[in-house]
Amino acid sequence: MSETGSEPRRIQTTEQLVAVIRERVPMTSLTEFFGRAFGAVMAAMQEQGAFAAGPPFARYHGMPGDSVDVEAGFPFGGHFNGADAVQTGTLPGGDAYEAIHTGPYETLGETYGAIQQRMQAEGLTPADTMWEYYLSGPEQEPDPAKWQTKVVWPAA
Repeated sequence: MSETGSEPRRIQTTEQLVAVIRERVPMTSLTEFFGRAFGAVMAAMQEQGAFAAGPPFARYHGMPGDSVDVEAGFPFGGHFNGADAVQTGTLPGGDAYEAIHTGPYETLGETYGAIQQRMQAEGLTPADTMWEYYLSGPEQEPDPAKWQTKVVWPAA
């Protein structure tokens, strides 16, 4: 187990309906993007009578560089058709690894590294998309050392 997270474990994810905003965002602007996206998605869902069926998440398409192709939003229940920049989609089902990261977002790379090592040790290749569920963060917990993020990385 790493200092910042739980031991990665192999799981089967279930396909999940999501409402998201997807953009290519400079890494330095992720926090601003998340705040804007989570607020807009929640407002659009509520307007149509849908509800968040899980914690906020961000899904990354490809490996981050100076910028990243990212979608942010919520799994949802009820009926939602999308609105303006908010679109519907799915998080895929299948073989994946997950670990709970405890600590500031800047140290998430350690948890991703641990998952990648476990996958490779078991003969699997990481997919080019992965996502994070924000279980607790600055809104609920002022101490970044206590923030919890569930990292899910599917196998290719």
